[in-house]
Amino acid sequence: MNTAIITGSSSGLGREFFRAVIAGYPDIDDIWIIARRKERLEALASEAPNKNVRVLPLDLTDENDISSYASLLKELSPSVTLLINNAGAGTIGNVWELDYLKQGHSVSLNCRSMVEISSLTIPYMKSGGAIINTCSIAAFVPNPRMTTYSSTKAFVYAFSKGLRFELKKKHINCLAVCPCPMETEFLEKGDIPGRSKSFDRLPRCNPTSVAKTSLKKAFAGRGIYTPKLFYKFYRLLAKLLPHGFVMHLSKL
Repeated sequence: MNTAIITGSSSGLGREFFRAVIAGYPDIDDIWIIARRKERLEALASEAPNKNVRVLPLDLTDENDISSYASLLKELSPSVTLLINNAGAGTIGNVWELDYLKQGHSVSLNCRSMVEISSLTIPYMKSGGAIINTCSIAAFVPNPRMTTYSSTKAFVYAFSKGLRFELKKKHINCLAVCPCPMETEFLEKGDIPGRSKSFDRLPRCNPTSVAKTSLKKAFAGRGIYTPKLFYKFYRLLAKLLPHGFVMHLSKL
């Protein structure tokens, strides 16, 4: 069986990735969905009664749960066609004003768990497979008042590019998808809406469209995907101009 593994799949973009795989990739018949909320995962699995959907209620910041994942891989030895590292968290505010434990948790979830899941899963991936890492436009330049979050996404961005280079000899592609804000639970869980007029005015991405296009680009061999022309231009500015200048434009 061809296996897809999706972290952060209980809501938002992760849920849309699951639905896009079901709708567009009939050769993938085994899907592992990972998040903390078991009831959400079970409800999502019920949308695909003709697929083998494995519900894994894991906390990826818990090393015991990471060990459980590693053991399951060793036990089942799946043929992984697709890995989507989508689990993530963030909030808005000056670093010293935010809860230090919450910020530390986001660093662990956004960075460490992605590295651990990737390094554990890649040995089970086959030629022609793809990895999608959910990054962000925040990766391009540090975003004041989202400093910790944007720093973690800069890590995801660099990790994805380096991993893509390393995986060429295995004929496995790695895509960093860098979406803008989306109307998902991520915003509410991060207590973000209403705390920045600039953020609230930013154009939104459609998570369904982002998921479908990311999958197409990943299997087509692309390395970076930034939705919307507005944000493609922002990415270009971040390459051409000093970050100290662009940070004034990206202040939230």
